This record gives sequence, C-alpha cells and structure tokens, in this order.
Amino acid sequence: MSSAARALPMPAARLRARWPQFLRRAVGFVLVVAGAVVMLIPFAWLVSTSLKPDDQLFAYPPVWIPRYLNWANYTGAWSYAPFGTYLLNTLEITAFTLVGTLASSSLVAYGFARRQFPGRDLLFGLLLSTLMLPAIVTLIPLFLIFKTLGWINTFLPLIVPSYFASPFYVFLLRQFFLSLPPELEDAAMIDGASTLQVITRIVLPLAKPALASVTIFSVTFHWNDFLGPLIYLNDDEKRTLALGLYAFLGEHTAQWGYLMAGSTLMVLPMAGLFFVAQKYFIQGIVTSGFGGR
Repeated sequence: MSSAARALPMPAARLRARWPQFLRRAVGFVLVVAGAVVMLIPFAWLVSTSLKPDDQLFAYPPVWIPRYLNWANYTGAWSYAPFGTYLLNTLEITAFTLVGTLASSSLVAYGFARRQFPGRDLLFGLLLSTLMLPAIVTLIPLFLIFKTLGWINTFLPLIVPSYFASPFYVFLLRQFFLSLPPELEDAAMIDGASTLQVITRIVLPLAKPALASVTIFSVTFHWNDFLGPLIYLNDDEKRTLALGLYAFLGEHTAQWGYLMAGSTLMVLPMAGLFFVAQKYFIQGIVTSGFGGR
C-alpha cells in the first residue's frame, strides 16, 4: 500500500521534467509552420490568379478563391505563345547540363577526395576561390570566346561549360566522398576493379544523397536561368521558358491571366522535383556539410 502510494507522483514528476522539451518542440513546430505559410502565400496567389476570370484579377479586396476555375488561361497561354517550343528548349538545355555537371563534378571531386598528388590542397583552394568571383565579371570574356567559336545563338554556351565541373558542386561532392569509408574502395581494387569501376559501381551508388542535391541545384538553376539565354540566344524559336515569359510580358501586358498560368506551369516541375527528392536532398546537404574532414 505504501509503495503504491509512493509510485503515484512519478508520472506527474516525469511529465514536469519533460515539459520544457515538449514546449521547445511545440514552439519550433509553430515557427516552422508559420514560416512555411509565409513562403507559400506567393505561390498560392500565383495559382489562384492563374485560375481567375478577368474581372477578378484586380478585384479589391483581393479574391483568393475564384468563383469558378478558369482553365482557359492555361490553354490560352499555351496557344497564345509557343510555350511548347520554350519547354522543349528548356528541357534540352537542362538535361544536357545535368549530365555534364554530374559526370565532370563527380570525377573532379573524387580526385580531390581520394588521390594524393603534389599541390592538391593548393589547387582545391584555388578552385574554391573562384566562387568569390562574380559571374558578371566573366560575362564579357566568355561572350567574346563563344563569339569567336561561332557558338552565339546556339545552346552550346549554355551547355558546354557544365562539362568542365562547377566549383560549388565539386566541393559538395568532395565533402560527401570524404565521409565514405575508403576500405570499400580498397577492397574493390584488390579484387581487380579499375578506378572508373570503383567510382561508377561503389562510390556513386553510395553518394545518391549528394548527387540528388547536385541534381536539384543544377536543374533549378538552368530551368530558371534568364541571363544566359538572354545573352547568347537571339532567335525567338530558341527561347527558354524564363526568356519566353519575359518576352510574353513585354508583348502582351494585358494578358495577366495567361502570364500567371505560364508562370505556374514553369514553377510546378521544380516544386515537384523537390518534393520527390527532398529526403535525399536534405540528407546530402547535412552529410556534405558536416561529414567531411
């Protein structure tokens, strides 16, 4: 009887001890939800506006939920401007640059992570120092080089540089490669595997989180790239989505419903990509940032 009586206060004491931890988690959850809502408001307004009839586009007070869904904005935008051509151009550039980025950055990162050679750390430091160089500084020299090569008004200036490795992606992948146990590679080489086989069959399959991070960064950048196509592309049929939307805005300022529909179609693939790969993306960022040595 006495032991049961002494046991009664224990749940309450345990609850009081856990209360600060519960409170911190609750506050953190509320802050995350509030931040997510704030970030989603522009996207929600974009989608809402793309489905509004014309008389509700500039209504005051603002209308969040249209009285009916005007899907004609999407079909009208698709036929009003050659967005199909813009989409194919953007997909072509994004796909080829992604292949080049993953292949070149992986090889360079593996070399810096696993190979010992004179001046390795110095070269890696020089590579990282280029991150501090603004891209606008090299714009004119690159333009003159590509003009000399005859690449202006082609997709080559937007694709070829990705096959020479990006310093940021090299750093990201190198940090992840350093977190992998080298014994796996040593065992494969003892069994007769070449360096290329070790990279393709052992290192890269284990580096899926880091590769997913690089994929999201690369696809997002080239999908939304505006300056590159603006500088190097001249013909209308070679425009990308970003450049096509800007041209559409300049030529048809009154078609706001069409513009919002086209913008929504441009944003949705990137949002879908992140939601599909967010697990690997977050894991890759965390591991690449703190797993290296």
